[in-house]
Amino acid sequence: MGRMGRIGLGGKAPLPRWARWCTALGALLMLVSGGVLISAEALLARYEGAVGSADLFGDGQPKEPKSDIKGPLNLLLVGIDPRASNPNTPPLADSILILHVTESLDQAYLFSLPRDWIVDIPAFKTANFAGGSDRINSAMAYGSQVPGQEKPDPARGFELLAKTVSQATGIARFDAGAIINFTGFQKIVDAMGGVTMYVDTDVRSEHREPNGRHRQLNPAGEGYIGPQAEYKKGTRHLKGWQALDYVRQRKTLPDGDYGRQRHQQQFVKAMVNQAFSRDVVTNPFKLDAVLRAAGQSVIFNGRGHTVAEYGFALRNIRASSIVMMRLPGQSVYDGRDYQGERLEPVAQEFFGAIRGNTVEAFVVGHPELINREK
Repeated sequence: MGRMGRIGLGGKAPLPRWARWCTALGALLMLVSGGVLISAEALLARYEGAVGSADLFGDGQPKEPKSDIKGPLNLLLVGIDPRASNPNTPPLADSILILHVTESLDQAYLFSLPRDWIVDIPAFKTANFAGGSDRINSAMAYGSQVPGQEKPDPARGFELLAKTVSQATGIARFDAGAIINFTGFQKIVDAMGGVTMYVDTDVRSEHREPNGRHRQLNPAGEGYIGPQAEYKKGTRHLKGWQALDYVRQRKTLPDGDYGRQRHQQQFVKAMVNQAFSRDVVTNPFKLDAVLRAAGQSVIFNGRGHTVAEYGFALRNIRASSIVMMRLPGQSVYDGRDYQGERLEPVAQEFFGAIRGNTVEAFVVGHPELINREK
């Protein structure tokens, strides 16, 4: 495993990594709301330049001939949490989501890959990485290292991560990809005025106090001390920091990280609902703030197509047409030492359905894989 072994296999850092979840939602929000929220071509152009772009797939920008966006589509959405205090730390993929859009472009399936999934990461000459077995989130860190340069390059990290995901799932090609960071995502939530979502279980925060301040590190050992923010079961309206805090909790959930993945996906749907609400659509000041926050927070590659073009292509998708899927897995131990996660065989069957464009039929036969709101 080499250089990144401590990062890839859960080496503990002195400070917590915030927002280990789907901050990639910002990109999703941009993609599925464009056609409704911004109908005028001039307004589209206004925000297009604000969205960061990079060659996330390593094949040039753009390389493919211009044509209409046609389904089915697979979009790779990755959340990272670069540390302002140490910008030279290679970023991990704190969340990895795939949005599969059917051929009709009006139905989508959203699923998360466990960040601790043990996979083979391919060699990557650009970063002088020889390849090896590790947790999938480490691919971002390995690939982001630029020989002769101290500062990591997230775009190159995304490229290796995309290659790793393709190899592990058999999904040969992603039609678009996006990176979004934690700070930017919180700005999106707050620009919307918060988000209303259903909290499906009582959760106590490991990291935040009720007033939003970070809890103090425990001077006597691991963990934190002080009062804890709480999220009670029921429909709640959450501020940006509350939403991010809620969806990153896992230790108090009976199904751990798989429960966290479920909450992340529920939150994605809640944000899509919020994006289409009259409160946002008919309020030009709020709309402007939301789009600017998203534009400043996203690095996007549409393989020759813009965010606005994807927004128009996916204009018929609503929260109600996004099916949240869960991929069952189990923890891997070496004695008492936790190594990571492995997915059950049905996950590979699901990936095969994506490759064969038969997801709808597959889900009918496997309703237990749907992440339903409780």
